[in-house]
Amino acid sequence: MRGVGRGVAAGAGRSDTAYRNFFASISGKRKGPKIAPPRFRSKRDNRQAVRFTRNARFSINPGGKLRLPKIGDVPVRWSRDLPSQPSSVTVIRDAAGRYFASFVAETADEPLPAAASEVGIDLGLTHYAVLSDGRKIDNPRFLRRAERRLKKAQQALSRKAKGSANRKKAVARVARAHARVTDARRDFAHKLSTRIIRDNQAVMVENLAVSGLGRTRLAKSVHDAGWSQFVSMLEYKAARYGRHFAKIDRWLPSSKMCSACGAIQPSMPLAVRSWTCPCGAVHDRDVNAAINILAAGRVDRLNACGGTVRPAA
Repeated sequence: MRGVGRGVAAGAGRSDTAYRNFFASISGKRKGPKIAPPRFRSKRDNRQAVRFTRNARFSINPGGKLRLPKIGDVPVRWSRDLPSQPSSVTVIRDAAGRYFASFVAETADEPLPAAASEVGIDLGLTHYAVLSDGRKIDNPRFLRRAERRLKKAQQALSRKAKGSANRKKAVARVARAHARVTDARRDFAHKLSTRIIRDNQAVMVENLAVSGLGRTRLAKSVHDAGWSQFVSMLEYKAARYGRHFAKIDRWLPSSKMCSACGAIQPSMPLAVRSWTCPCGAVHDRDVNAAINILAAGRVDRLNACGGTVRPAA
C-alpha cells in the first residue's frame, strides 16, 4: 500500500457533495456549466474506496504501519511525511489492483524566496510548452509511445471468454498498462510545474478550451497532453508557494500579434511556424505567443495594483 497526502471524499460524503453541487447548479447559485445529477457507479468500474475518520480510531504506528479497524496493521510505502495529525484516511483500490492510502491533514503554505523572473507559457502539441524566454519543452506523448503495448493487451483481452478467470487477469493487465501511462504523465506534469513555479515569481498561461479541443480530430493528442492537469498544478502550487498565477483570455491573438510593435496579422495558418512582421521583427510563432501571453498577464497584474489599464502603443 502506498501513502499519499491527498484527500479523497468517499461514501456518503461524496454523494452529499454531488447532490449539493447539482441542486446549486440548476438553481443558478453555482457558476459554470450545468452539472448532471449524480449517477450510480458503473458495474464495470473496478475501483473501490473506504474512508475511516477519527471516530473509527485508525492510527499510525511508530514503525510506519497503518492500523485500520477490523483489519489490523498494514505496511505502507510512504511517499512523504504527513504535515500534521490526519483527520481521516481513505483506502483506495484502483482498477490495476493497487492500494493507496489518502490522508486528510492540515498544511500551511510555505512561500518560496522571491524570484526575479516572470514567464509566459504557450501550450501546444508539437512542443508541450514554449516559454517566453525561448525554452521549448518537448511533448513526451506518453499514450502514443505506449499504444503498441496497449493494443496487444486489448487484443489479448478480446480473445478471453467472458466471465472466465483469464479474462479477469487480462482486464488487470490492461488496467496496469493504462496506469503506467497515467502515472508517467502525472509525474512529468508535477516535475515541470514545480520547476517553473520555483524559478519564476509570476506565471501566465492561456485559458485553453480543452473540452472543445477534445471534440476535434486532434482529440487523442489533446487528451494525451493533459494540459488541464498541468495548469491546475501550476495554479495550486503558485498559491501554496506565494507566486502570482494568471490565465489569459483564450481569444487573445497571441500568435498573430507582433510582440515588438503590436501589429496583428490578418491570418496565421498552423503551418506557419515563423513569420516576419512589417516592422522588421522575425518571430518564432510559439515563442512570440508566449511573449504576448506574458505581456497580457503583466497588464492584468498592473490593473489589480491600480496601474495603467492599457499598455503603451
